Amino acid sequence: MSGILEGKRILVTGVLMESSIAFHTAKLAQEQGAEVILTAWPRPSLTERIAKKLPKPVKVIELDVTNDEHLARLEGLVREELGGLDGVVHSIGFAPQDALGGNFLNTPFESVATAMHVSAFSLKSLTMACKPLFPAEGAAVVGLTFDAQFAWPQYDWMGPAKAALEATSRYLARDLGKENIRCNLVSAGPLGSMAAKSIPGFSDLADTWNHRSMLEWDMSDPEPTGRGVVALLSDWFPKTTGEIVHVDGGLHAMGA
Repeated sequence: MSGILEGKRILVTGVLMESSIAFHTAKLAQEQGAEVILTAWPRPSLTERIAKKLPKPVKVIELDVTNDEHLARLEGLVREELGGLDGVVHSIGFAPQDALGGNFLNTPFESVATAMHVSAFSLKSLTMACKPLFPAEGAAVVGLTFDAQFAWPQYDWMGPAKAALEATSRYLARDLGKENIRCNLVSAGPLGSMAAKSIPGFSDLADTWNHRSMLEWDMSDPEPTGRGVVALLSDWFPKTTGEIVHVDGGLHAMGA
């Protein structure tokens, strides 16, 4: 029996650790029949080392999504390897330390601008860099967010950055829908990723899931989120776009 991504060509960003959503997305995509290519920044050698744990060998391309030269050369490098793309996974987020951990009121604009550029605007930049690689029948773009409808403790300017990401995804869905390019996000519960570990006091935020999640939530298991991403990359959601699918144990639907 073939997998739900049989014959698909998928670009995955953000593979930094074996415990990351991006790694498990790439792994599941391969298991479901896709050809996968990875991008990495700032340490491609780290991603290359982690990529060896995937079921099949993959090429790793150096890509800083804030660098116009990197974005401009991406099409040629991917085309040389895969010929084109049917899907893109945006798993990129960053904020300087002074934009996190309870410093919201004192964060300078320069740090806020960095968070917005890397975490939100890059969804548009990456999508447009990959767009020439998409076939005429369309493609799927899937990003990762952390529910931006709430103000989370310690998350500070990553919250507005994720809100901007969610709005960016909707506007991309609007403008690219006529070309059958679907743009969706998966809103994950807290996981022990490298991004999470960079947020001071993240464990206090994550503890909310121990008390309010409808389903038991395991911070050490990114596979359920990866499954959500792979599903949205597949043809099983042909008319779903501009959507945010929650893979968070149901916490987003709980009241106080």
